Amino acid sequence: MARRLNSHGDVRRYLANVINRLEKGELDAKVAGKLGYLAGILLKALEGAELADRLAKIEERIEKLMEVSPINP
Repeated sequence: MARRLNSHGDVRRYLANVINRLEKGELDAKVAGKLGYLAGILLKALEGAELADRLAKIEERIEKLMEVSPINP
């Protein structure tokens, strides 16, 4: 079953599922470790994308403000 991990919440739920399966003995520890490692990388990528989106919105707002009230040196 393919999972969509598009948000921090998705990754958090996925990791909780991995941990639960590991504790039940349904998942090998090496596999769980690799999945946890990859999930950590994905979280960093999601954070980077969020920061880029936030920065773009801030830059857009600054540009609009500059159009209305330009700064004259």
